[in-house]
Amino acid sequence: MLNSSTCFEVTGLTKIYGEGSAQVRALRGVDVTIRDGEVIVLLGPSGSGKSTLLNILGGLDTPTDGHVFYHGVDLTTMSDRDLTSYRRDNVGFVFQNYNLMPGLTAEENVELVTEIAANPLKAAEALELVGLGERLRHFPSELSGGEQQRVAIARAIAKRPGVLFCDEPTGALDSTTSLKVLRALNRVVEELGTTMLMVTHHQGIAPLAHRVLHFKDGSVDREVINETRARPEDIHL
Repeated sequence: MLNSSTCFEVTGLTKIYGEGSAQVRALRGVDVTIRDGEVIVLLGPSGSGKSTLLNILGGLDTPTDGHVFYHGVDLTTMSDRDLTSYRRDNVGFVFQNYNLMPGLTAEENVELVTEIAANPLKAAEALELVGLGERLRHFPSELSGGEQQRVAIARAIAKRPGVLFCDEPTGALDSTTSLKVLRALNRVVEELGTTMLMVTHHQGIAPLAHRVLHFKDGSVDREVINETRARPEDIHL
């Protein structure tokens, strides 16, 4: 059951890059509310605004106009220093590129986060949560692409973030490996109660969400509510 409290309240969110004839309106007045514990999938073609929204909610970018409230705190009025603290204390990121340190083991890669977090999981516990409890001392070069992505997920969730942002986390993986990654993400959501937003081009992932936001030309074109979330093993990629 979803927590009824509001995680994000987004109002009139606009993002413009460039000036004059080179100007690009990446977001055009987006309004959306996201509840604690909710899983949101953002679907749409490249350039539709999905990743821009994710980056602003994650404190990696700032809007041209509009507001983003995280548990009632306005991110758009924060200083760079405060945004850094917000990311450190509340946010986990998973990208298409794993961004692992090649000279560190899986456990040591996760410990990069646990060393600076206030109340972290143990690195071994985070890796166990994504099904890599027996691969702690393997280096990235000794792991498959899917295993490396799961290490990246373990690193992201080791600090117990309130929100997990995933930008095309299965984009570079085959369907079988993608399902393993989705199972890991689903387990994290269920066991830690994390709010998750996932950007993807893959329509087949949509049933995993509580809600699907379809983006077009910088706006939410339509919203689809899944009355029952599918399990990763029940979807077809």
